[in-house]
Amino acid sequence: MLWIMQFSGFFSAAMMMIVLSPSLQSFPPAEAIRSSHLDSYIRLPSFQVSTSPDSQDDRFSFRKAFEFRNADECGFADHKTTGVCDPTLVHAAITLDVQYLRGSIAAVHSILQHSLCPENVFFHFLVSETDMETLVRSTFPQLKFKVYYFDPEIVRNLISSSVRQALEQPLNYARNYLADLLEPCVRRVIYLDSDLVFVDNISKLWSTNLRSRTIGAPEYCHANFTKYFTNSFWSDDRFSGTFRGRKPCYFNTGVMVIDLVRWRRAGFTRRIERWMEIQKSNRIYELGSLPPFLLVFAGRVAPIEHRWNQHGLGGDNVRGSCRDLHPGPISLLHWSGSGKPWLRLDSKRPCPLDALWAPYDLYRHPH
Repeated sequence: MLWIMQFSGFFSAAMMMIVLSPSLQSFPPAEAIRSSHLDSYIRLPSFQVSTSPDSQDDRFSFRKAFEFRNADECGFADHKTTGVCDPTLVHAAITLDVQYLRGSIAAVHSILQHSLCPENVFFHFLVSETDMETLVRSTFPQLKFKVYYFDPEIVRNLISSSVRQALEQPLNYARNYLADLLEPCVRRVIYLDSDLVFVDNISKLWSTNLRSRTIGAPEYCHANFTKYFTNSFWSDDRFSGTFRGRKPCYFNTGVMVIDLVRWRRAGFTRRIERWMEIQKSNRIYELGSLPPFLLVFAGRVAPIEHRWNQHGLGGDNVRGSCRDLHPGPISLLHWSGSGKPWLRLDSKRPCPLDALWAPYDLYRHPH
């Protein structure tokens, strides 16, 4: 009976997704000239690769993804000539962390799977480990990307303890430095966490109108904003006064459209660092890298539809309990929280919605 109940849960989740998301009812036209959704998940010996034949670390072993091509309506652009500075490219930044590598690879796979013009997407990978470029190239041979090394020492002395140790990893703070790491010609970028998958065309998110704002993200104004900061923060006007004249709302930093030109001009990296310095001596928040972003940007965010961050699927930051989908259309599923779908699937104790992540998983399971 147990397996029947588990299958029922997966089936219900899949059916719910089909009803809520138009992008799962029919693939984009480009899908007709690429491999099918199911083909990319079939395990064939000839597609099994790893960074090294002698590698004993199963975390670095992934199947080779099938090739994705642009649809006819994407037009022609000679990216080899213009490179990363090509104005027709969609730029996405994501970290490649050892512990979350499986999630990052799945995220990239999902973007390619649902993009109408996958050859027009340029990935900027932020790393603190070496040899990641070989892994990416072997898994996605045609991918347009560049790897950027982020030195953990830049933020090590700025990081405070958090409610969950994973939130204290230096690479979590690399997004604060995108404006410095990426080429000056890159004027806009979509920053993405490693624990999400797209079920819609990334170009739709890329075309977001930021108006006069520096970042765009889905806002959640019904959330209790005060809980993101300590009592000592709210009782000290030197700190809480930063929100005076603003209407701050919570937003999740795992999906952001960032105007790098405005960011560089206003020096937002230094503003975030300043709040991290204050935190070291005054303990004004408890939750990792999120609060500094709220302090600088809350109330000054270009709102994006909630469909672009169906977050919280990893449960809370302690128990990682199962969550249901929020009502409404869905373009992106985000397993923020302590529970990650690949860990729950491997442990044979998945949540129903984890079945929606599995088709994008390219991890090569050991025999």
